[in-house]
Amino acid sequence: MLLAMSSPPSPTIVVTSATTAFRAGVRTSLTSVFMPVTAGTYIGIGALAHDLGFSVWWVLLSTVLVWAGPAQVIVISALGTGATMIEAAIAVTLSAVRLLPMMVTLMPILRERDTPTWRLLLPAHFTAVNLWILGLQHDPYVPREHRITFHNGMGVGIMTVASVATVVGFHLAANLPLLFTAALLFLTPLSFLTSIARNARILADQAALMLGLVLGPVLAAQHVGLDLLWTGVGGGTLAYGIHRVREAWR
Repeated sequence: MLLAMSSPPSPTIVVTSATTAFRAGVRTSLTSVFMPVTAGTYIGIGALAHDLGFSVWWVLLSTVLVWAGPAQVIVISALGTGATMIEAAIAVTLSAVRLLPMMVTLMPILRERDTPTWRLLLPAHFTAVNLWILGLQHDPYVPREHRITFHNGMGVGIMTVASVATVVGFHLAANLPLLFTAALLFLTPLSFLTSIARNARILADQAALMLGLVLGPVLAAQHVGLDLLWTGVGGGTLAYGIHRVREAWR
């Protein structure tokens, strides 16, 4: 199911105004595979926040402001287990570094030659792996002058689902087994892995995916500090090197 729903779309997105572009973006996000995945993940996040003693308004605000499920899990877990605000902020910042390359790859698709910087702030805030994949799949099929509005519509759709699911998970926390909550949180990385594997068509992407799957568990088992960071830097560099060697050989 994930493979089928993550396949590239046909160029049939027709918009004639900012309003229709925004509506099309919301509709695209709500009908994507990431809608149920996001809902399941944020039910787990809401339940986790409840179990660690946070209020529903606090976790809902963190959903809107922090965004990105892994970053929320980090900040909730860190603060809930006694870490200081500075420690939690550093941990969340390090986890968010991975989002910068995603936004950089979307910029040439979204912006026009004279696009003001302020119009890119909201798309930058919405950036997460789910919206990055949706953006790469759908944004190029929208007229350029409406792409930012369309992209913001997808972001609002995904964030609305996440906010509602957060509240639902918070109030269901007393009836959710711990193992089930953990399984819900695992939906997000599983869907991302499946979508990335489906769309890895060039050698660099395929090599990066395989190296990440190998290096990540090895470094974690060896208790290497910042194992996720070193996996990304090391695996990505090796994948790029493999791609360049192959191109030079060809």
